Amino acid sequence: MNKDLEYIKKHVKDKELLKRVELVQQKIGKLSGKSGLRLLAKGKRAQKAIRTVLYEEDLVKLQVELIKLQNWVFENKKRVLIIFEGRDAAGKGGAIKRFTERLNPRRYRVVALPKPSDVEAGQFYFQRYFAHLPNPGEIVFFDRSWYNRAIVEPVFDFCTKEQYERFMQEVPEIEHALIDDGITIIKFWFSISKEEQQKRFKERELNPLKQWKLSPIDKQAQKMWDKVTYYKEEMFSRTHTSYAPWIIVKSNDKKSARLESIRYVLSHIPYTGKEKSEVMLHPDPEIVQRYHRKSKQID
Repeated sequence: MNKDLEYIKKHVKDKELLKRVELVQQKIGKLSGKSGLRLLAKGKRAQKAIRTVLYEEDLVKLQVELIKLQNWVFENKKRVLIIFEGRDAAGKGGAIKRFTERLNPRRYRVVALPKPSDVEAGQFYFQRYFAHLPNPGEIVFFDRSWYNRAIVEPVFDFCTKEQYERFMQEVPEIEHALIDDGITIIKFWFSISKEEQQKRFKERELNPLKQWKLSPIDKQAQKMWDKVTYYKEEMFSRTHTSYAPWIIVKSNDKKSARLESIRYVLSHIPYTGKEKSEVMLHPDPEIVQRYHRKSKQID
């Protein structure tokens, strides 16, 4: 096949046609590698297999950069907090997994707190989260965060109006204080459409390996869609600041959301060795956007 394509390239004079031939040759090259052949053997269609191979190649290169970033954080005693928020099934956990799967486990933590105990419920609201803030030289990933009080709790009546209002007033000041203390805070909102969320819920119901992800709250997510939207917009409007902005990641396509959110973190932090990167570090602006009031989000 490659010999035939090389022969065609030698005899093609049309530049546009030549570009197409070269593109076909590149795709065949991707499919002939170990990863491509493995995917084809599993019954993947050629186009989907090529896309997966390209995704895996990009992901590995980005993870190399994340290791550089982690080493820089550790060596310079920096503290980095990355918050992942979004609707249920928006892909937060999958993205965190791709961020962390090749990092040194001694230098990062993933924090996914359960429902507060009776003692914690009586404490200063932020207290149990403060216990998990990054130490010098550490990156912490929050799989949901104190922003539970901005959306989940008021939607499902888990807090009073007074508690909600107090939180909304306090959180910008608290985040400002944390940043002043030297903590880098990145706040992601993974945005998903109602149709895609429903599709993912059905996949979880049918897949025994994913059924553990379904919770009673998840089952109400579709019914509460509009209410969540209201509180989400309130959260953006009142907690998006110049020092701790909300970064919206369109996540209907999981693979793109993972790659582009990693790119955003890499582009945001001035780690050593960035200039020698062999992969694009700037996120796609069609997928990753800084929140602004006139923007139209998926959800």
